[in-house]
Amino acid sequence: MPAVAPTVKLPSFAPDQLRRAIDGWHVVVQIGTSQHRVWLRRKPLSTVSYAVLLPYDRDFKMRNEAADRFWRALRAQPLGPASDGLTEQRRTRLVLILRALDGWQQGHNHRTIAEVLFGAARIPARTWKTSEVRSLTRRLVEDGLSLIRGGYRQLLRPPRKDE
Repeated sequence: MPAVAPTVKLPSFAPDQLRRAIDGWHVVVQIGTSQHRVWLRRKPLSTVSYAVLLPYDRDFKMRNEAADRFWRALRAQPLGPASDGLTEQRRTRLVLILRALDGWQQGHNHRTIAEVLFGAARIPARTWKTSEVRSLTRRLVEDGLSLIRGGYRQLLRPPRKDE
């Protein structure tokens, strides 16, 4: 007798959670505080069971971890740590980079950006030209511009331990 896998019903989807594309259906599933993106060949139905197909390619481990996190979310279990390879420090820096870049693209100078990011109290009045906050702000903007020029691809494929 074959083993019966536990079934979990997919939630109902609002129209803004579904998007039809050439390759199938893209679904954004909000479960608790976590958001999951799922691709389906056909429009999702709540009356059928679904299986996860994972190709054995260089991204298998990452896909498997994502599928496991989705399964845990559906079963209301703790998700465990994110497997994107980003440390909390790196995430915080990326937020600063994006905020600095937004300010730069809106035409603000480095000093104004620094005041918004770090507070006016940290901006020295007389020694701004040699300030470490000025240097940090300039690096954040430059790193943001580097992301725009294609560096964002490194975020999509973080370094892996098994390579």
